[in-house]
Amino acid sequence: MKILITAFEPFGGEKVNPALEAMKLLPDMIDNSKILKLELPTIFKKSVEKVWQYIDMHKPDIIVSLGQAGGRAYISVERVAINIDDASIADNDGNMPVDLPIFEDGENAYFSNLPIRNMAEAIKKAGIPARISNTAGTYVCNHVMYGVLYKIHKENLNMKAGFIHVPYIPEQVITKPESPSMSLEHIVKAIEVACMELLS
Repeated sequence: MKILITAFEPFGGEKVNPALEAMKLLPDMIDNSKILKLELPTIFKKSVEKVWQYIDMHKPDIIVSLGQAGGRAYISVERVAINIDDASIADNDGNMPVDLPIFEDGENAYFSNLPIRNMAEAIKKAGIPARISNTAGTYVCNHVMYGVLYKIHKENLNMKAGFIHVPYIPEQVITKPESPSMSLEHIVKAIEVACMELLS
């Protein structure tokens, strides 16, 4: 069994992306399953193209994409990706699409086919705040979640995929004291627990 974990480079003026830092700290094996790791550019289209190429080359069984959700105080296991790009800030290439479909021939939305309820509950049982989220936003995180599920549906791939958003880590909120954060250690543990749940 191969689980592909993806995470984005820092964006929006941040020096780090907690999702990327957590991905780097994941073990190479979890419960006898190989963990593949892929850093993605925080760029519309290029991010999807990169993950598609990796999927074609390595054929993972499960894809779990990670992203930063600054302002959230808990691990968010995403339920659905919608077919819209609507950026409030530019991506790392200066793109700022507004009200544009991701794929003209795609469904309005694709649902994660991961056991999201079980994943969220397992993370909570490990002592880490978590919940199901019904919005992955309309930025590059949603773009990648949608793009992966679009590929799975269009090519009838026998793969499971979904998305997990993580909070800021403490060093990011020194100048944003009103924003919640979570330790990197807890974020890494939450992702490991989620992967264990996927393999159970």
